[in-house]
Amino acid sequence: MRIAVDLLGGDDAPAVVVDGALRALRADPDLHLLLVGPTEVADGLIGALDPAQRARVTVRPVRFAVGMADHPVAARADSTVRAAVTAVREGIADAVVSAGATGATVTAAALGLGRWPHVRRPALAATLPAVAGPVVLLDVGGSLEPGPATLARHAVLGTAYAAVAHAVVEPRLGLLSVGTEGGKGDRLRRTTDPLLAAATLPHGARYVGLVEGYDVTSGGPADVVVTDGFTGNVLLKAIEGAYAMAGGPPASGGAPRAAALLGVAGTVVVCHGAARGGDVASGIALAAHLWRSRVTEEVSALLDGAPAALREQGENADHLTDTEVAL
Repeated sequence: MRIAVDLLGGDDAPAVVVDGALRALRADPDLHLLLVGPTEVADGLIGALDPAQRARVTVRPVRFAVGMADHPVAARADSTVRAAVTAVREGIADAVVSAGATGATVTAAALGLGRWPHVRRPALAATLPAVAGPVVLLDVGGSLEPGPATLARHAVLGTAYAAVAHAVVEPRLGLLSVGTEGGKGDRLRRTTDPLLAAATLPHGARYVGLVEGYDVTSGGPADVVVTDGFTGNVLLKAIEGAYAMAGGPPASGGAPRAAALLGVAGTVVVCHGAARGGDVASGIALAAHLWRSRVTEEVSALLDGAPAALREQGENADHLTDTEVAL
C-alpha cells in the first residue's frame, strides 16, 4: 500500500507534513509513502529514517503548491496536489492525503479521478467521537451551497460510509437544523426533509428526522448527520475548539483530524489546513484504513444498488455555479 502525500499542503507545510509522514511510517510497518514535493524537503524526511524505513519511501519531485487563497479551478496542473492525484490515477499510489486548500483538493480529485455515477458534488465526511458512539458528519466543506437533491445524495453517501467504514448496523440519519419539529429550519432544510423521509436508504439505514447541533456531539438520535458544507465546516471547527478548551475529546475516540472525500473514484483524505504533525499522521492512517478496507469500492457498490427514485433526485438540476460545473 502506498499513500501519496502532498508535502506542500497546509498552513505550516512542509514542516508539519514531514513530521506527520515520519510518525505514520514509524507507526505502520506495512505503509509505503510517495512524497510529492520538492526533492530537498523529501530528502530531509528520508534522512531521518533508518535504512529499512527508507526503502518504503519514494519521491515525485514537484515544486509548485496551491495557495490556501487560490481559486480551486485555477490550480496549476503541475502543483503538488494535482501530481498526487495523478499518481493514484496512474496506479503509482493507492490514496492521496493533503492538508492543502480544500477546494483545490476536491477539484483535483474530481477532475483527476472522476466522480461516481449520479454524484454531482463530492462530500467531505468527518467522524466525530460523540458520547454515545461515533457520528459521521457531512458535508464539512466540499460543497458550500448545495440544493436539496445534493443533500439527498450526500445522505446516501454518509449512511453507506458509516455502514462500511465504521460497521454501523442500520445507520440512523438525521438532517441538521435549528429544531427537531417538522417545518423547522431554512428553505433548504424544509425542502430536503420530505425528500429524506420518502427515501429508501442503503444498508437498512433509516431517516430519523431533524436533529440539532448538540445531537452531533451526544450521538443519541443519529449515527449520520447531513448538512451543507458551510454549516458543517463551521460546526466541525467549533467542536474542535470546544475539545481544546475542555482538555481533549471524550473517551469514546479521538478528535476528528481528517475527512474522507466521498463521491470520487479513489481514496482521498483531506486534513485541516492548520493541521499539526499528529493530524497529518492521523490522516495518513485514515487513508490506509479506507484503502485496506476497500471502503471506496464498497460504498460505490452500495450506491449502485440505491433505489432508482433516489438516483433521479440526485440528478435534479440543483443550481450550479461555473466553478461547481467545472468540478
